[in-house]
Formats: sequence, C-alpha cells, structure tokens
Amino acid sequence: MAAAAPLLASPAERALAVADGSEDQLFVVHDVSWEEYEALLAVLGDRAGVRVTYCEGVLELMSPGGPHERRKKILARLVEAYAEEAELPLSGYGSMTLRKRLAERGVEPDECYVLGTAEDGEIPELAIEVIEKSGTIDKLSVYAGLGVPEVWFLKKGKLSIHLLGPEGYAEAGQSRFLPGLDVGELTELMLRQGDQTTVVRAWRARLRERGPR
Repeated sequence: MAAAAPLLASPAERALAVADGSEDQLFVVHDVSWEEYEALLAVLGDRAGVRVTYCEGVLELMSPGGPHERRKKILARLVEAYAEEAELPLSGYGSMTLRKRLAERGVEPDECYVLGTAEDGEIPELAIEVIEKSGTIDKLSVYAGLGVPEVWFLKKGKLSIHLLGPEGYAEAGQSRFLPGLDVGELTELMLRQGDQTTVVRAWRARLRERGPR
C-alpha cells in the first residue's frame, strides 16, 4: 500500500493542476493494483474535476474542460426534463464511482440514473459519457464488467446508445431505459445554440404539444 503514493502522485497532481480548463486533460498509468486504485480514490474523495477509470491494471485520470462539462450538463438537463414531463421516477447520481473488485473495473460516468432510487453500491440503469478525448481503456468493456444495462456516448455531436445483452453491448436506435424518447430530437435540441434554460424550455414545449407516449 505504501507504494501507491509515488506511483500515482505525479499523474494525479498533473490532472488536478490543469491550467485553463478549456480542453479535457487525460493521463494514463499502467500496472496499477486494485489497492493503489482505491488509495487514489480515497485521496481524491469527492473532489470535483477529475474522473477516474480503472480496468485490469490500467488507470486513466481525466480532467474535463469547459466544452465537455457544458455538453454533459445540457444533455442531463434535457433527460431530466423529459422524465419530469413523462412523470417518470428518475433519480440522478451524477459521477458517482462504480467499481467491482472481482471484475477489476471502476469508472465515474459523467451522469448516471436509475428509475426509483439506488442503494449504496448499486449499479445505475443508465450511464452517460461525453467523449472529447479518447483514452486507452475500452469504456464499454468497463461498463459491461460492472453490469450497467444501458450506456450513452456523446462524441463529436453524435449520441449513440448501447444496450447490454448476453454477448455484450449492441448499438441501438432507441433507449430501453427511456423507451418513448426521440433520440434524434434530443440530439438536435442538445446541439442548439443559446443558453441552456431556453433550450430546455423549447424541449418541454415540444413534449407537451406531443402529449404522453
């Protein structure tokens, strides 16, 4: 356990010391034990600004920039507005740490949700990732090992939905978690210029005109 500090201190400090915050900063460390991974999580605690992903000895630290956070925030607000208009019992858990020692996997999504509530240690039903800079870890492999039923990736303005089945994830055109959601319309609103409140109001107006699905 004592070896964790010198191994992880340098990338962790670098990830926490990003100068301007305009771009995502990504750092990768190899040959990291599970104990060292958990030690780093304990050091970071609830500190905002660093996302940690772990998979079979490879550790990634990502410090999201402004564009990343703006995109994930508007997407979250639109999803939450949809749930309110559809009267769904949606609960959000932000970037809570998901990890399983036996699977040697851990991740902190940009946003994650359940219908109802999640007890401590439970896995969310939906995880959302905004990809501004790709790392070396296959995120779908991490989520599959954790058993997350549905994962959304937002990359270069395209929203893709991945549903977990017996053979792993398959890309789908429709959400299983929010089955009435028009993904194309959601993406169009998400990419619209303007302040977020105006965009969310436009989304709510469309949903109310259409009525329940």
